[in-house]
Amino acid sequence: MASAQLPEEAPSVVGPPAQRRPPEQSEHPEQSQHPEQSQPRPPQPRPPQPEPSAPDWPALVHGVLADPARLALVVQPIVDVSQAVVAGYEVLSRFSGPRHLTPDLWFAAADELGVGAELEALVVARALAMRADLPDNCFLTVNVSPHLLPEPALRDLLLAAGDLSPLVLELTEHTAVADLTPVVALRDVLSGRGALVALDDAGSGYSGLQQLTTMRPHIVKLDRALVAGIHQDEAKLALAEMLGELAGRLDAWLLAEGVETWEEMDAFLRLRVPLAQGYLLARPAPTFEPLDPAVATRLRSAAARVSFVEAVASLVESVRCEDPTSPLALDLAEGEVGLRLDAHAHPSELLLPLRRDGESGHRAAPVSLRARASDGVVEVAGRVVARPPAVRFDPVVVVDDVGRAVGVVRVERVMARLVTMAEGA
Repeated sequence: MASAQLPEEAPSVVGPPAQRRPPEQSEHPEQSQHPEQSQPRPPQPRPPQPEPSAPDWPALVHGVLADPARLALVVQPIVDVSQAVVAGYEVLSRFSGPRHLTPDLWFAAADELGVGAELEALVVARALAMRADLPDNCFLTVNVSPHLLPEPALRDLLLAAGDLSPLVLELTEHTAVADLTPVVALRDVLSGRGALVALDDAGSGYSGLQQLTTMRPHIVKLDRALVAGIHQDEAKLALAEMLGELAGRLDAWLLAEGVETWEEMDAFLRLRVPLAQGYLLARPAPTFEPLDPAVATRLRSAAARVSFVEAVASLVESVRCEDPTSPLALDLAEGEVGLRLDAHAHPSELLLPLRRDGESGHRAAPVSLRARASDGVVEVAGRVVARPPAVRFDPVVVVDDVGRAVGVVRVERVMARLVTMAEGA
């Protein structure tokens, strides 16, 4: 193929050839003629760069409230790492405006202006509507500030929404809350309507641990600072393991947020962390997207390499459940275990045979431990023995990713399987 030839005189964007100084000319001809005698010019000071003007937050925030089209929502997948499938999505806000003004700055400014609850309510209202397009067996998380949750703009919106499942209220707190009592009371009401609760930035400080034990969330999200580089930091690994044990005792799932490398993912697989989120797995998108097949394949391969623990799935027993809409009590046979469900098919109570000699019938007992079918036998056994003695031998209730009842696992079967695994080791 013939090579392209440049013209002898290429046109200039500066001016015609007659206006350009020949290359040998200079403003100082004596220096050009004797380059060895020329002196370097002193560096010229750069003109000061103008400081970016402070944002006009009142105009920006009230502009969004007046025209919600200036706020766009995207969703980022949350992945069930053992199954390599999407278990849920987090709603993320994107504001039209200067790019350096990140969403956290917008919400902080709205709070300062006294309209923080109104701006968060705008996002929550859209999240509630997005549930109609949510894929099956997935939850949807949306961020709310605990100190704003009892405000009428947020509270009334949620209370008027009816069935809230499968919404997860992710409590993201950057302002100290002196009294969590109103928040806990409202959480109980919203949980009764199907909402789950997640706590963000776990491990970020003592106040975070206080909220963890007070709020009793269903999902505990590890702080991003703890996730970054965890595979190279024994202290971070130990803290994540401790938080995982605490979450297990609180009957919550641990979620690693901000996972960006396969080395980090491998570390969380070894720690048996069930949920993960981050750019490594999937980026935010305007629609609900499944996990990329290539990512799913690699995640399954990574899980197979680091996990040799048998899951409790093979130990699950189907049980009959009491219909919450029926006025009739469940008629259980002698020795049969049953479940009482709430209106969202979440297990609310165990129906256990009476243990004392000469007694027949069943008693209602609170669900003291939930597990997923993919949880490891050793992990579940550790959570079993950590329960109070009075409920230590109650069956473990197995649920799916959105908290619906699947069945139960009897503690005797867990212990028997541990023996079998030890004998085969």
